[in-house]
Amino acid sequence: EYLIPHGKHLNVYKGDYVQSGAPLTDGPVVPQDILRVCGERALQEYLVNEIQEVYRSQGVKINDKHIEVIVRQMLRKVRIDEPGDTEFLIGMQIDKWRFIQENQKTKEKDGKPAQGTPILLGITKASLSTESFIAAASFQETTRVLTEAAASGKRDGLVGLKENVIMGHLIPAGTGFLANRGGQMMKNAPEPLSFEEEVTEEGNGAPETSEEAAEEE
Repeated sequence: EYLIPHGKHLNVYKGDYVQSGAPLTDGPVVPQDILRVCGERALQEYLVNEIQEVYRSQGVKINDKHIEVIVRQMLRKVRIDEPGDTEFLIGMQIDKWRFIQENQKTKEKDGKPAQGTPILLGITKASLSTESFIAAASFQETTRVLTEAAASGKRDGLVGLKENVIMGHLIPAGTGFLANRGGQMMKNAPEPLSFEEEVTEEGNGAPETSEEAAEEE
């Protein structure tokens, strides 16, 4: 049985067959219910379509990829249901990449991987729960974020774009970053050997010939 709010119009009738996750009444659907019943992909499509409807009603055209970036950040956390043989604890909220990485390490050691459930975060919560405390402090609650980071001895690896912009570093994206990183690697690389030096080194390590071995005998 499902409780229908007063004043809502039913879209189904007695004896109808409905698919799992199909809305029974008019109006917006609770996003958490879509995530729980239909999965992550269905929720992503729903959020993108609902946001696009607002802009389309005003005659504004926006590419889906801009909204998809935001939705992806809202769904980047996983809640641990069963830690298995990993270092996680039940109820922890961690990034998906860390969840996948830890499970891969555990499987390589023939251990039991962790099990988790994707969760939906609001935009504010998603911004404040990022791995980089520098990026989080630049958004909201600066004093609290910096105080907690200092008290817990956090270190920022400067992996994302925002924290690198704040620190005045080159952002880790685009062809310019790859070219600069390649130039830096070549700058620190050892000097190449000349042809004569290569021949000399090869000669020092060359095996003895039969004539040299006979003379030594």
